[in-house]
Amino acid sequence: MSTWANLGLQDSASPLMEQLIFFHDHALLILVMITVLVGYLMFMLFFNNYVNRFLLHGQLIEMIWTILPAIILLFIALPSLRLLYLLDEINEPSVTLKSIGHQWYWSYEYSDFNNIEFDSYMIPTNELATDGFRLLDVDNRVILPMNSQIRILVTAADVIHSWTVPALGVKVDGTPGRLNQTNFFINRPGLFYGQCSEICGANHSFMPIVIESVPVNYFIKWISSNNS
Repeated sequence: MSTWANLGLQDSASPLMEQLIFFHDHALLILVMITVLVGYLMFMLFFNNYVNRFLLHGQLIEMIWTILPAIILLFIALPSLRLLYLLDEINEPSVTLKSIGHQWYWSYEYSDFNNIEFDSYMIPTNELATDGFRLLDVDNRVILPMNSQIRILVTAADVIHSWTVPALGVKVDGTPGRLNQTNFFINRPGLFYGQCSEICGANHSFMPIVIESVPVNYFIKWISSNNS
């Protein structure tokens, strides 16, 4: 999760988030190079004393400053399109999780396992444990196996919500009457926090999401205990 003075992105917990961070760094490097070049040219314009009264056109420089930005845009667009298609790819999921957005909580369904269902509410500050995170902890966490392909189906019961977990690189809009899906792969155990990132009314940000990533054998034990 994000902490104070964390100016960068959160540490990734999935291969897709790793790729998103790589693309972010790639695009940022290109922007820094453009900014430095344009800044240098503007700085030098203040100090040059060359005047050419007969200069009417310069085809070469105009060709350069037309073609060069197009080439730079290709270096940003091609990796971006590759990543866009990777994010949409669904690869034979091991577990399907359904998430339904309500005001002000999430409902979850594990349809693969005798329809395990529960609601996940934010824990109020006055009921929070000493080691809990204010406005982020919930009473029922989402338990998911690590190193497994997870598919999530997202919808909403009232207004538009958005199921967002930054460490996994997942952001899916939940729209009433519509079912959206995406997939992710958690490659390490841990707790991953998220929130509803849609403007769905007052207190809309207080719909936290907590993913607990566990080894597959622990996940099977949890499923068995909830089915019994």
